[in-house]
Amino acid sequence: MISFCLLLFMITVSSAQQTNQENTKAKQSGHTDNSKFRQMYDLLATPNTYRTASGAPGPDYYQQQADYKMDLVLDDKNARLSGVETITYTNNAKESLDYLWVQLDQNLFAKNSKTPLIRDEKIDVSISARGFSRKYIEEKFEGGFKIEYVKDVKGLPISYTINQTMMRINLDKPLAHGQKFVMSIKWSYNIGNYMVDGGRSGYEQFSDGNRLYVLAQFYPRMAVYNDVEGWQNMQFWGQGEFALPFGNFEVNITVPADHIMEATGELQNRAEVLTAAQLARYAKATQTYDNPVVIVTQSEAEVAEKGFSKATKTWKFKATNVRDFGISTSRKFILDAMAVKLGGKTVMATSIYPKEGNPLWEKFSTRAVAHTLKSYSSHTFDYPYPKAVSVNAQDQGMEYPMICWNYGRPDEKGQYSDEVKYGMLGVIIHEVGHNFFPMIVNSDERQWTWMDEGLNTFLQYLAETEWTESKFPSRRGPAKLIVPYMSGDQKNLEPIMSNSEVIKQFGNNAYGKPATALNILRETVMGRELFDYAFKTYTNRWKFKHPTPDDFFRTMEDASAVDLDWFWRGWFFTTDYNDISIKEVKQFFVSNEQPSNYVAEEVNRRNRFRASGPQVYMVSNLSADFKAEMNKPFEIKEVKNLDEYVNANFTADEKAKLDAPKYFYQVTFNKPGGLVMPIIVELTFEDGTTEKQTFPAQIWQKNENEVSRTFATKQIVKKIQVDPKEETADIDTTNNVWPTETIKSKFE
Repeated sequence: MISFCLLLFMITVSSAQQTNQENTKAKQSGHTDNSKFRQMYDLLATPNTYRTASGAPGPDYYQQQADYKMDLVLDDKNARLSGVETITYTNNAKESLDYLWVQLDQNLFAKNSKTPLIRDEKIDVSISARGFSRKYIEEKFEGGFKIEYVKDVKGLPISYTINQTMMRINLDKPLAHGQKFVMSIKWSYNIGNYMVDGGRSGYEQFSDGNRLYVLAQFYPRMAVYNDVEGWQNMQFWGQGEFALPFGNFEVNITVPADHIMEATGELQNRAEVLTAAQLARYAKATQTYDNPVVIVTQSEAEVAEKGFSKATKTWKFKATNVRDFGISTSRKFILDAMAVKLGGKTVMATSIYPKEGNPLWEKFSTRAVAHTLKSYSSHTFDYPYPKAVSVNAQDQGMEYPMICWNYGRPDEKGQYSDEVKYGMLGVIIHEVGHNFFPMIVNSDERQWTWMDEGLNTFLQYLAETEWTESKFPSRRGPAKLIVPYMSGDQKNLEPIMSNSEVIKQFGNNAYGKPATALNILRETVMGRELFDYAFKTYTNRWKFKHPTPDDFFRTMEDASAVDLDWFWRGWFFTTDYNDISIKEVKQFFVSNEQPSNYVAEEVNRRNRFRASGPQVYMVSNLSADFKAEMNKPFEIKEVKNLDEYVNANFTADEKAKLDAPKYFYQVTFNKPGGLVMPIIVELTFEDGTTEKQTFPAQIWQKNENEVSRTFATKQIVKKIQVDPKEETADIDTTNNVWPTETIKSKFE
């Protein structure tokens, strides 16, 4: 009770001084509301019947559907893929569509691609002979789609126009609401060696002539049309990823007969492509929940990789309500799987990998897949698809519905370091996690990379912390790990809310910073209970839909009753950084004697408007200037006025429950950094015990530069530290401590 009254008293004085300063400035010139706590009406889209102010889909929300039937043939000898696909496109928008847009992502590798022309290029002072040859002498890889035809349901040609990586389908008449349009496209392209030519898919070449294929963006794909921007027909320049509508797929892939394959969807003809022994092992795997079952063994793979069969097999897959399709195939593949219980149903966690991945992959990959599905499901929604597959592809890390490719291999002797092991585990968790973002919570990666990479990296960090084998050396998530980036040269920084193509430090900006921001929200700003409920609300509102950043921002506030506009504005719309320091520490004692200073005058002025009576004065006898104050004794004076008040107003039992602070510290914090953040303060007392207090970010609402707090304690404070556990990404911790050694010399 006593300490509360004194604390309130000191804050009132500080507020009066601040108000006087603000009034003086106000007389000098007018200004608009530049507060970092102003609401984000200037930054968020106006709510409507498609997307509500709460962040939920509105009554008129819609999305288009694109269904595919494909017949594909892999020419392993010439590394060429060809296909015929039939697309059934349903227009669920209220308005009619005059044309359709189709993505041709493989055109990134066409000889006439403009992507190489936008790269900043200087002469290499030193370059390898191989590099010089590839850059200046050798003929460039000829990639890109060869479109043989586009036809309608009657087999008649459809007019189309290709603009780099986009193809416009020129409709004879507008496609009205509720109507379907069916077209067939016949295409082919040369598959690139991604180890040489780059890219998110292609093949890995082995010295024995074998190839390991990871095939994606391999077919003309419908672009997204929605209520936010109409057609999402931004060109694919290579960095910003993909925006795609949901649909159903039926895909037949013909490959050499000795290949083992995995792909998006459920395999329809397992008995036709696997041996009887492999079928029996698969059946066992569907009932095995503790350890992976090897279905295609290493010895079987080693026999197959020597054969180079000229016969073929066709693998048939079906997938329901997915936004894309990925395939991986090779005669080198080992395959294992295990069952995972999720929400009352069984999901298959699967891995395929060449022998070069062992023993690392057989030990960890499928277990990591299962762990990821369980962890992500607990924080979002139960994984809805029938399987999740991890493919070992060197130098890759890419995701598609139900399947992803991941790097990480031991050396030629089968040895691997912890760095390799945890690097592999981290990428598997991350890429499998992408099934949730953006494969199900289907954000626009072409526009906002952070909405899938950042949210996914945050959940990756949670999954890593839940990894039971040992403490996981996470690279992103903890606040302190983003400090080098946020404290860097501002010329090399962009706000998180920047288009994917303009980001310079892609990993830090799109992965690390948003993951850190969400971790800080969960641990420091909101607390786990409020955050987890709001985050689950967002994921369940927008699973199998197309959310925008506004929908995320609004839902997190709507479901938690926590005003976060200040947080989104600072962390996502600016490149501000956090730096909170201790500017000054003053020590006070309680006295009956009126001090002859400004504080006493202010007390007297304010007390004219209060009930009269004996006063208790707070007198400063120590300041932050320790050298000048070193010889001043610290004393606790007898306070008769206070004793008289207590004795007159409390019973003996009530007095026994009162606090009895002896020491009073006024700590002034300032904020060299631009972000407003909570102030986390740890007091260390002379007996070694500590006390932590957290002041919400709103402490900066009235003064964004400097605030003060008073701490009333029973013991002498030996140390005061801001953010002792590095929870807030404070870029300069050297100004966070009221030094222990200085205080020690005062009180010994």
